[in-house]
Amino acid sequence: MAADRLDEVLDAAYACLTRYGVRRTTMDDIAGAMGVSRSAVYQYVRGKDDAFRRLAERLHRQALARARRAAAAPDAPHAERVRGVLAAKLDLALTLAGDSPHTAELLDGGARLFAPACAAFGAELRVLLTGLFTELFTESFAEAGLPADAAAPAGPGRSARVEPAEAAEIGLALVRGLESAPNARHLLGPASDALTAGLLRP
Repeated sequence: MAADRLDEVLDAAYACLTRYGVRRTTMDDIAGAMGVSRSAVYQYVRGKDDAFRRLAERLHRQALARARRAAAAPDAPHAERVRGVLAAKLDLALTLAGDSPHTAELLDGGARLFAPACAAFGAELRVLLTGLFTELFTESFAEAGLPADAAAPAGPGRSARVEPAEAAEIGLALVRGLESAPNARHLLGPASDALTAGLLRP
């Protein structure tokens, strides 16, 4: 099937990326990794840039699917679902960084090839996290006997309550901070739980 063959092209592009990086990889390299002619590769991608763009889209799409599954996990506590969404982003970054110094290029939101995939991924994560924090805050306020739109002013030892969208941004910033930390996956759980608990603190 064409979809299977395209996946083989993208797998080959990833193998070349780990060795050479985006700039140094050629269509001949991708074809060689597949064991086919260059003209055969052109049946599925328009060129090297198209192959890498599609590769970035595939990786972000797979990570987003994991995030969506975590967000929709039945009967899971909200804190666990938030942690699962953040883990999808962290795992993508750590996996790419671990495979090769070059593969992190796929996460470069400033790069022409990868900016659309990175931006779309970030936007979808914000939607998922904002929805989770909206549910979490609403339930927490209801348990405390407060209206869902209650505002808590800042005061000594107390911060003003953040909006769900702001909480989502804080969560994503937390993951960005962990991406270069030793034992990042181990730290995500306690960091995410502390974030959630802190945001609910009256």
